[in-house]
Amino acid sequence: MTGIEIGMICVAALILLISLGMPIGIGMIVVSFAGVTLIRNETVAMRMMGSVANDSLEEYLFAVVPLFVLMGLLVTVSGVGKDTFDLFERLLRRVRAGLGVATVFANAVFASITGISIASASVFSRVAVPEMTRHGYRRSFSTGVVAGSSVLGMLIPPSLLMIVYAVLAEESVGRMFLAGIGPGILLALLFSATIVIMATFRKDSVFERSPDVDAPVADDRPLGVFVLSKGTPIIALVALVLGGLYGGFLNPTEAGAIGALGALVIALARRSLGGGRMWSLLVETGQVTVSVLFLIMAATFFSRMLAMSGLPAMLAETLLDSSIGPYGFLVIFIGLIILMGCLIDSISIMLILLPIALPVAKAAGFDLIWFGVLTVVAVEIGLLTPPFGLSVYTIKSAIDDPTLKVGEIFRGTLPFVFAMVVALAILVAFPPISVWLARL
Repeated sequence: MTGIEIGMICVAALILLISLGMPIGIGMIVVSFAGVTLIRNETVAMRMMGSVANDSLEEYLFAVVPLFVLMGLLVTVSGVGKDTFDLFERLLRRVRAGLGVATVFANAVFASITGISIASASVFSRVAVPEMTRHGYRRSFSTGVVAGSSVLGMLIPPSLLMIVYAVLAEESVGRMFLAGIGPGILLALLFSATIVIMATFRKDSVFERSPDVDAPVADDRPLGVFVLSKGTPIIALVALVLGGLYGGFLNPTEAGAIGALGALVIALARRSLGGGRMWSLLVETGQVTVSVLFLIMAATFFSRMLAMSGLPAMLAETLLDSSIGPYGFLVIFIGLIILMGCLIDSISIMLILLPIALPVAKAAGFDLIWFGVLTVVAVEIGLLTPPFGLSVYTIKSAIDDPTLKVGEIFRGTLPFVFAMVVALAILVAFPPISVWLARL
């Protein structure tokens, strides 16, 4: 067999193993080892596996993963998410469907200090959904808004998916973070526009009864005092992390460390770490970090095996020289991501497809930072689509209401899936939205 044939068999074998329930990281290592053995020999496969384990994990940059994960978990338990929602609820209470728009903007701000979509979905399903249903919003709409806007957590920096992409594409993490700002704002605005349009032209899909905008607020302090008390911790943390990072004072790892320290100070000040909570957060941080780094190691091995087989180079030559062309390849790639998003999680999709797609994207002359933003947006659509829809199941488990059906939440997410597809089209048509900040 030729190397290309072996590479194709390995890709098919990986998909089969995942379908049978094998963990993605284990499957990648197994097929990569088998592939290198068939292309060369067992000795080369053993040496390559050892060098991959060393080369892919020794970088100082990888310390950013546990630091940002810890910061996100500390922010989640300290109640900053509720404060963010309360702040935007007060500011937008007279806007049409203001609570829905408040949820979107609160999620956008919360995303800038967590970087994990599932954390956003978990927090706002407990905070925003009860408040919205109490004010007359339909439950399907309320849960759909939370699920839809939670995807901002993986686009607006700091973002775990952006870190994974930067490692696989050998791009700067800081530049990838900068590239996510414009698309993140665009997506938040599209979500808000979707909510206002639905509330204007399809009121029955948004409201069960007319909300009372004149109802007294729970916290009747003067607006300035309210904003200052609720917004200070959020603004301080964002300024520490993003201000230090984009101001050139901190590299991504140092920004993660400062952010984790700031989140710890907030959690301690609010006495949110009693009863062994800190230890459980550290354990969860370790579990998330180890799983992510193991997947990165496995993906690096898989990528090297594919490069050795010659399959990515053959695909690049075939696709780009055919009538499909570069943008035909891009459409196929995005469609494949969305399709896979119905079945497996975000990081796994990137780890499977990017080792094959990145060489093609390079050969096509695409800006890899722009390509990365498109990849992350497309991957995040999978968080909202059945049957996998991880954000949807997170909301279902967080609310813990037997009368709330998963299908009801999925129906609520459909307008936001459409908004994300529109955002993808805009980002493809206007690349500067993604790259202008990153290229400064």
